[in-house]
Amino acid sequence: MGIHRPERLDYRSFRGAVTCVAGERLVACGLYDTGETLSSAVQVKRVIVVGGGIAGLAAAHRLVERSVQASTPCDLTVLESRSRLGGSIVTQRRDGFLIEGGPDSFITQKPWAMALCGRLGIADQVIPTNPDKRRVYVVRRGRLYPIPEGFLLLAPTRIWPFVVSRLFTWPGKMRMGLDLILRAKGRAPGEDESLADFVRRRFGREALERIAQPLVGGIYTANPEALSLRATMPRFLELEDRYRSVILGMRRARAAAPKTSGDSGARYSMFVSMADGMDTFTDALTARLPAGATRTGVAVTRIERADNAWRVVLDDGSIVLSEAVILACPAHASAKILRSVDADLADQLATIEYASSATMTLGFRREQIRHPLDGFGFVVPVVEGRSIIAGTFGSVKFAGRAPDGCVLMRAFLGGAVQPDIYELDDTRLREAVLRDLRELIGVQGDPLFVELHRWPRSMPQYPVGHLDRVARITAQVEQWPGLALAGNAFGGVGIPDCVQSGESAADRVFDALSCNTASPAEPRP
Repeated sequence: MGIHRPERLDYRSFRGAVTCVAGERLVACGLYDTGETLSSAVQVKRVIVVGGGIAGLAAAHRLVERSVQASTPCDLTVLESRSRLGGSIVTQRRDGFLIEGGPDSFITQKPWAMALCGRLGIADQVIPTNPDKRRVYVVRRGRLYPIPEGFLLLAPTRIWPFVVSRLFTWPGKMRMGLDLILRAKGRAPGEDESLADFVRRRFGREALERIAQPLVGGIYTANPEALSLRATMPRFLELEDRYRSVILGMRRARAAAPKTSGDSGARYSMFVSMADGMDTFTDALTARLPAGATRTGVAVTRIERADNAWRVVLDDGSIVLSEAVILACPAHASAKILRSVDADLADQLATIEYASSATMTLGFRREQIRHPLDGFGFVVPVVEGRSIIAGTFGSVKFAGRAPDGCVLMRAFLGGAVQPDIYELDDTRLREAVLRDLRELIGVQGDPLFVELHRWPRSMPQYPVGHLDRVARITAQVEQWPGLALAGNAFGGVGIPDCVQSGESAADRVFDALSCNTASPAEPRP
């Protein structure tokens, strides 16, 4: 049969598949609104996606793409235990402010999120950061100092801005400069190292405490003493192996890269957002799924394997049959769901630790803040003893985030290094944040509003050896036909990483179902 396949598929014409459950047997037929009817003899492949965050929605969307491209009907259901889809992506609008409770941007260096935006038809809604204010501050002894221009995460790529910077002491600068003459470690292939050990070894203690910990540790809300460099930033290990000096390697890489004026700290020219909020992304994904494919407020308690099919047991005791299951939920939730099927796999997933974090968004009138707001925000080293991990000026970073004459700002709280801060009640947390903002950026008076979003056990920790653990989990999952895992616990915590994880999981189960003409052998739990 011939179905037209444009470059960007219009899934609004896809009605999905109708599946009836008769005891343990699936009887199905499928239709596309293309003027052609698939034969009722074609078997429908039923897939359950557990988790309606960005990874689960990306997985579901990818299944629809593959189904349309292959002219193969797929009965898809996304089950989400919360009352809404989107996971940590939540956008609110009030009084002209646009508030992001979770991530406010994603990076373009990793292509998967941008590629998906293109296929969804929302690439024209992607906006860059403000090119005139691409600077970040670091708190040192209660004052904000800009990160030297050309300083990328761990090391300087431009010497003069680093030399004249007041962020570091002269002994600290000289110790960092020793990277130019230190020998490479000569590690074994695949050998891992913590962020803290690497930075102390190459650049010294001050570099770790004053720049690496707040910048890199803050991305992962992680303890740098445990954070795996190979799982998070293997590039620095590669630079040492190839060039001996990390600084020399970064300078050569920067010389060969396109010029990006004003970037310091992270490469903020690579960060983008959605003009009308990050929920544009998740709303577009949801809109492309077949009608009735998503169910919220439905928790999965466990899955079982029987008669070459998956039995998905819901919290109300009902059972849904499926040929494939994608678990796109936190590792600890997947561990509980899988325990009756594979206790060893569940144990491995349960060992992935998570940190809790929170964002507090505040609105101010511009005259309430003494700081010039000539950057995207600031990070706070743990040695400063503050409640805030970092603060961003959202209305400076991206256009359209606050009314004229107002400022939108966010404070980041908690994480692996400050779990006690997360545990404060809402009132005490608000007081702690406002106290820090008054002392650090000169906030005066009360905010126009405060919005607090708590994310319990939301950030997976990547300790040394994490990639080895992921490899063991992957090998164990591959023993089970029609099962895949997705989410931020495995290959990265950013939105592009989650998109790739979800799409890879969808490809795995779709390919397995397409090739599965015989009953697969059952693995031994």
